[in-house]
Amino acid sequence: MSERALATSGAAADLLSLTKPRLSALVLATAAGGMWLAPGHLSVVRALLALVATAGTIGAANALNCFIERDSDRFMARTRTRPLPAGRMEPQVALWFGAGLAAVCLPALALSANLLTGALGFVAFASYVFVYTPMKARSWAAVLVGAVPGALPPLMGWTAVSGGVEPGGLALFALMFVWQLPHSLAIALFRQEEYEAAGLKSLPIERGEATSRAHILVYLTVLWPVALVPSFLGVAGRLYLVAAFALGAALFGLGAWGVAKRLGRPWARQLFLASLVYLSAIFLVLMVDGGAGRA
Repeated sequence: MSERALATSGAAADLLSLTKPRLSALVLATAAGGMWLAPGHLSVVRALLALVATAGTIGAANALNCFIERDSDRFMARTRTRPLPAGRMEPQVALWFGAGLAAVCLPALALSANLLTGALGFVAFASYVFVYTPMKARSWAAVLVGAVPGALPPLMGWTAVSGGVEPGGLALFALMFVWQLPHSLAIALFRQEEYEAAGLKSLPIERGEATSRAHILVYLTVLWPVALVPSFLGVAGRLYLVAAFALGAALFGLGAWGVAKRLGRPWARQLFLASLVYLSAIFLVLMVDGGAGRA
């Protein structure tokens, strides 16, 4: 491969990395879950177009987040190798890439799904870029704000099919919103030094580890019953109810153990990983059990 081809390939890979593919894939999966579970019908073509537009909207928000946080990213191990802090890309490239992607994908989302879904996509994009991202340097409460755009994709998937904001879609929103709180605080606990070096605020920095562990346990206590709601609304059945109860008990148990033993960063990392397993498992069972009636 020629040097020019290698340079082009590297530039394309850097642009893709701005969209945070792993995070985007997780969020996109919840949007697809909302589509699958919602009552109504959306053609395969329109569903795929809506998912592509959703992915582009998520990617645009992440790219602009990378642009805004390019200086603080230099101080964190997991972000310092990104194109902007590493100096492989000019900031203006990321800015125009993110803005252009949003300019294309937000209208495409409204056209492929409906205006309501497009409006929710805009709220998710704007709140993530213009509220959550700058707030991270000012207050630990940014985690509460950031949970809103993170929880909107499954509701967007739901409204794309149903055309309305309904209890089932709101239950998925609530599940994602509450799940993000202990998940994010666990990250803040085991990456506390990096957050401090980057000038970002977090609950462990502002209130201490004991308070952070207590918050985590409170959020896990709320998450446990919230995750059962889709079954009571008829979105899923008994299989999901049993699975959600068992998964919630396991995650709560891990959180309670950390609080009782006053555990630190190794425990926080375990909880972070366990929360990812929890979300993946709960959505898998939700889609299997909730989609059983479609088969």
